[in-house]
Order: sequence, then structure tokens, then C-alpha cells
Amino acid sequence: MPRPLIFDAHLDLSMNALEWNRDLRWTVREIRDSERGMTDRPDRGRGTVSFESMRRGYVGMCAATLIARYVERESAVPGWHSPEQAWAQTQGQLAWYRAMEDAGELVQITTAAALDRQLAHWAEAQGTPLPIGYILSLEGADSLVTLQHLERAYAQGLRVIGPAHYGPGVYAQGTNANGGLGEKGGALLREMERLNVILDASHLCEESFWESLELFRGPVWASHSNCQVFVPHNRQFSDDQVKALINRGAVIGVALDAWMLVPDWVRGSSTPEGTGVTLARVVDNIDHVCQLAGNSLHAGIGSDLDGAFGTEQGPADVDTIADLQKLPALLAARGYSAQDIENVCSGNFIRFVREAWS
Repeated sequence: MPRPLIFDAHLDLSMNALEWNRDLRWTVREIRDSERGMTDRPDRGRGTVSFESMRRGYVGMCAATLIARYVERESAVPGWHSPEQAWAQTQGQLAWYRAMEDAGELVQITTAAALDRQLAHWAEAQGTPLPIGYILSLEGADSLVTLQHLERAYAQGLRVIGPAHYGPGVYAQGTNANGGLGEKGGALLREMERLNVILDASHLCEESFWESLELFRGPVWASHSNCQVFVPHNRQFSDDQVKALINRGAVIGVALDAWMLVPDWVRGSSTPEGTGVTLARVVDNIDHVCQLAGNSLHAGIGSDLDGAFGTEQGPADVDTIADLQKLPALLAARGYSAQDIENVCSGNFIRFVREAWS
């Protein structure tokens, strides 16, 4: 089976570069070696993502994030203490993406025509190193100080927004929080709809999720979300939520974070080997979405690899992001056709973006 193109709908590339101080032009092994002896984070020396490993895994397209949460002074959730600080952080992250474009590592995709050019280049290259295409996504909208900042961000190429991340947010409530959107959230969704910005439903708490789907009539996807049937937690989607997304034409990218793949994961104690976390668990989630849809048109990959975790909290059979290429054989073993596999690996997100931008 020829290796399919991978569209990874969620990678925190700039966060790793700036907050973890990782030069993604190095190989994964070189990044790990540079972090030997560091103890500030459990994922030090255990990263999985570099540009070389992405190319080796034929990850030619991704949605890459800006992320900076605003939190109030006494919050237990880490973040910046003003929206203006959060905005400045995202601007620094954007500057890194621009620097990687200048270095020939990345190319920003903002139109359907640019998407098609990138796909044609990768099809012609046959393994020759090429810039990786990225769609700029904002994970948590707290850094948008005003709606005028959204217009500025759109002009900079922002095309996807997840209104919330962890905890309470300015525009919506996220993982482990409760509540709806409020006036600011509704105004944000209306402006996103006017600009045709994709709504990312990942991380929205249940109340904010349903209110967002009711208010927002533009394109919706879920970049990195799994199924509650396997892990009963509010970070995951219930079957009713999955069905609602399917009815809106969404694609749901399955994430590789171990605690989202098996129940009762204990951070710092559980291990992938001890809990049986492998890519088979990822396929379980992909298959569940496909079974609810009755087809393979709504499942994808949103790995979230190196999203504040590394090999200590990922599938045991994933050493680097290049191992996403193990998924096609696993899907084939479950009875998925070559077309189904292409749909899941990249076709569904590619179709979604084309339709959203047409």
C-alpha cells in the first residue's frame, strides 16, 4: 500500500519552538539529546515532532496553532494575566511561523487555490523535502482583546478558532468548566461567520458546545477530540455530540494523548505499556466515528503530538510523528478500503477545507 498523505489537524508547533525552546529543524533524536537531564517538564527528552519526522511520515499538511490563555490572578490554570499579554504571545508565535516560512520549512495555506498548489507539489515531489503546508489555528480565543483583533488576525492568515481551551474563557467555557457563551462569545461567533473562519469545537464544555452549534452557521470541525464511549470525561464527545457534528458536515480529528484513549489514566504514574495504549486505541475512536456516521467521511487525525506530552503519554507504538503511517495498515486490518483510509488520513479534512473556502 503506498503511503497516503497525512493531514494532521492539530499541532502546537510554535508552542514547542518558543516555550519548550525546540528547534524543529533538528531531528527528533537531536531535540531529545539537547534536553537530556532537564526536569522542568515530564516530556523533556521525549518529544515526537520535528520537520524531518513530519516529512518522513508524509505529514504534508497540518493545522498549526497559536495558543495563549488569559487567566485571572488566582487561577489554578496557567496562563497570561491580561488579554493584551496573551495577544503579544500569539504575535511572537506568529513571528516564528513567518521565520520558518522564510527558512523554507513551512508555507501558509489561506485559500483553496493555495491548498491545491500544496497538494500538487507534494504529489509531484515523491519524497523530496518540501515546505509543509499549515493552516493557522487559534486554540482558545482569549488573546483576541477585541473583535478588531480578530480582523487583524484574519489578515495575518488565521483561519480556524477554538473559542475555549482548558477552564473558563473570555468567549466560551472549556474543558473542566461549565456554562455558555455569553454576549462576548455570541459576538465572536457572528464575526467568525462573517469572515468565514472555521469553528473548532474541540475543548468546548457541553453547554458552550451546544450553544455554539445553535448560533454559528459557518463551517465547523473538531480538530482533536475523542469519544466518551471509551473515556467518560467532558474533554471527549458524547455520541449525541458526534452525531451533531456529523450532521453539520464536520470532520473529527482523533487525538493521540493517552489519557484520552484509555480510562483512569493517572498523569505521572500510568504508562502506555502498563495501560495498553497503542495506535489500536486511536483506530477504535476513528472506527466509532465512522460507525456513527455510517461512512468514512467524518473521521480524521488531529494528533496533538507534543501538545505538552511526549512518548511518556502517547501510544506505545509511536516514537515520532512519522509513525502515523502505521495507521493505514491498522485500518486495513479492520476492513477499511483504500479509499476509506485516504479519507481518514487526509481526504476528509482536505475536502472540508475546499468546501469551506469555495
